[in-house]
Amino acid sequence: MSNEPIVIEAIINGEKYRTEKTAPRENPARPNEIVGYAPVNTREDAIRAIDAAYEQFPLWAKTSIDERIERMRRAIQKIKDATPEIAELLSREHGKPLYDSKGEIAVSLMWMEYACDNVKEVLKEDVQEHDNGKTIVTKDPIGVVSAITPWNYPISLSTIKIAPALLAGNTMVLKPSPLAPLAASKVVEIIADEFPPGVLNLVHGEADVGIELTTNPKVAKIAFTGGTQTAKHIMKSAAETIKHMTLELGGNDAAIVLNDFDVNDEKAMRRLVISNFLTAGQICMIAKRIYVHKSIYDQFVEKYIEAANKWIRVGDPFDERVTVGPVNNKKQVQYVQSLIDDAESRGAKVIKLGKVLVDETLFKNGYYMQPTVVLGAGYNDPIVVEEQFGPTVPILPFDDDEQAINLANDSIYGLTSSVWGEQEHALKVAKRIQAGTTMINTAAVQGLDVRFPFGGVKQSGIGREYGREGLLTYTETHVINVPKNLDLPYIPE
Repeated sequence: MSNEPIVIEAIINGEKYRTEKTAPRENPARPNEIVGYAPVNTREDAIRAIDAAYEQFPLWAKTSIDERIERMRRAIQKIKDATPEIAELLSREHGKPLYDSKGEIAVSLMWMEYACDNVKEVLKEDVQEHDNGKTIVTKDPIGVVSAITPWNYPISLSTIKIAPALLAGNTMVLKPSPLAPLAASKVVEIIADEFPPGVLNLVHGEADVGIELTTNPKVAKIAFTGGTQTAKHIMKSAAETIKHMTLELGGNDAAIVLNDFDVNDEKAMRRLVISNFLTAGQICMIAKRIYVHKSIYDQFVEKYIEAANKWIRVGDPFDERVTVGPVNNKKQVQYVQSLIDDAESRGAKVIKLGKVLVDETLFKNGYYMQPTVVLGAGYNDPIVVEEQFGPTVPILPFDDDEQAINLANDSIYGLTSSVWGEQEHALKVAKRIQAGTTMINTAAVQGLDVRFPFGGVKQSGIGREYGREGLLTYTETHVINVPKNLDLPYIPE
């Protein structure tokens, strides 16, 4: 593994484009080490990329579905071949352990293969013969898609958009987050090389680029994963031209632990711990608040801390013993720590979890945080009602199922949730949770299945990704009527 900084370039109409101004991306484990440089594109660059996608769209939309699939499968194989190098780059720029980076790429490939395997069936014409003649329903591509992706899972949250959009016949301009731009750009570059110039374009940059991607009249659809506040601005920007949208936003996902949950089930307890601290807690669908029935609360906390201390090992992403790496950036460290400090100031007890496997100097200089559990917080404290997006989680008691359901639903968010306990009991509770996905006795990425739709309710988003819906969301429904009887006797002459 080379520690030499890499330089990423934009891709506009099939050509690589290097800007005069670049933005460095540091290693969160060693912030004085620059991993690479991403271009800082201008608004004019974004317009050029959109224009290229717009000009290519009519040609690409006419290509056969078989050709689209063949091109995507070639890209999939090249990503598989490059996985070791891409995973190392992702861990260096992001901070997630190497096993986590490899897992993200594996999920990305799983989805891309599912999309290739199923797109023909999902998008095939529906032809219906009936008394009035024949009706044909087609699924047509929408046009130019602008994709804006976040830093926490930069590869999977890019490919989740690229694969269905291109397979459906759309063209795209993608902008990765400046906090994890390098590995995602490498993946985009591999895919773009397998498609005609202009089909997949890549730009980087600041707010002005994002504004162009969400306001340009040639953009027909916006696919955004990120914060709810940013999404509100995007919706306003897109209103002028009534763009299609898929928004996968924040969540403050509740985990409800019922009175019949077996606290001595070590595997289940480890799954719950992982659902809190995988990727240092920086996952939109991670369990961010735990509600435990009061009858088992004390036992649960004891066993939870025991399980956490066994699994959590904080350190360098390339140390094979490590399960939790540094937080991605300094701003996020400060935000999470402010929530913890606030909870302590209100009388909550904060307990550190796991082992730290780096020395004190590296820990302090890097963006490391030792995972913590917060006990005794109030139901309305910021640590509970706000999305932490970091390695800390509050555990709170509840009296009965009704209260637990009300507490879980008392949020502006509704991305995912989980219920832990005897299956039938858990199912009854799960059906009353306001969330896009509710998992039983597992949570977060451990319960993700790319064959089924994923997305949020309330202020956690609009639309669905993955599954059949994730393919259909990049299409327009087109109805063609062929009437048998063209006489219209009910209209007066």
